[in-house]
Amino acid sequence: MKKNILALFTLITLISCDKKLPPIDPDIISEKVPHDTDDPAIWIHPTNPSKSIIFGTDKDTNGAIYAFNLQGKIIPKKVIKNIKYPNNIDLEYGFKLDDSTTTDIIVFTERERNRIRVFSVPDMKPLDNGGFPVFEDETDLELRRPMGVSVYKNPSNQNVSAIVSRKIGPKDQYLYQYTLSSDSTGVTSKLVRRFGKFSGEKEIEAIAVDDELGFVYYADEGVGIRKYYADPAKGNKELAFFGGEYFKDDIEGIAITKKPNGQGVLIVSDQQKGQFNIFSRKENNFIKAVNLGTTETDGCDVVTVPLNTKFKSGLFVAMNEERDFYFYDLEKLDL
Repeated sequence: MKKNILALFTLITLISCDKKLPPIDPDIISEKVPHDTDDPAIWIHPTNPSKSIIFGTDKDTNGAIYAFNLQGKIIPKKVIKNIKYPNNIDLEYGFKLDDSTTTDIIVFTERERNRIRVFSVPDMKPLDNGGFPVFEDETDLELRRPMGVSVYKNPSNQNVSAIVSRKIGPKDQYLYQYTLSSDSTGVTSKLVRRFGKFSGEKEIEAIAVDDELGFVYYADEGVGIRKYYADPAKGNKELAFFGGEYFKDDIEGIAITKKPNGQGVLIVSDQQKGQFNIFSRKENNFIKAVNLGTTETDGCDVVTVPLNTKFKSGLFVAMNEERDFYFYDLEKLDL
């Protein structure tokens, strides 16, 4: 009973009070991009974590994927230019190219070409022959505009797939899932699943996959966070729908911290409130909110390994509406 009363008090406080929490200052603010930042992805260097890279999308018809070092400086040789409105980005390690070769990859949506793109990391070579079309079975062009993307690597068989959302869509089967595979002819994409409910209220953009536990989460922006199995073989039943009451308006970027025994948290942007709501990874219960000083945050990403002396506990990166990204030592979030 006491726990229920405390939870109710917390909820009433969050909803009724428009005052922000005291902001936590970032350790680094990145250099600005020309147009409109949206979503980051953090790549950890395999032998020297201090050389890790933060990738971030810059949304525009003449957009790009920018690469930043841990000091927030743009790495010109790693930037991918001439992308037609890149939106969201994700990363996966150890994508199998052939029997003896693997590479890390980034996958991002290219909205104005109705495609997802796949590049190797850190050499930044395209693996997709110009991109893989998505939502091809839709006759309405607007239903083919991709927005969010997250990559799933099945721990049991190492298969890699991309889960893609779009600007608008139906009230069921809003998301499509594509396997990414490679053979002597190159990398290919194949549709393996249509799934995911949609309230019809706003749109679905933010997606995050928990490879280890096998779940995919996505933000039905105006109403809540939805949870499904990431493995298509486990079916399309919705496992949970939670959190909407803790947000002021749009539910945006989702990042997952992974700790032993399934512990960790989901960090979710409360865009119009200018805060992030924290939910438990195991039970998806609300824990707390934090104000990190960003405004109108879309995407975010997190890693939980030490990278250098500044990011000794891991790194959290969040998009900021001033065309930049904020970097935080993970310890500051007190998770």
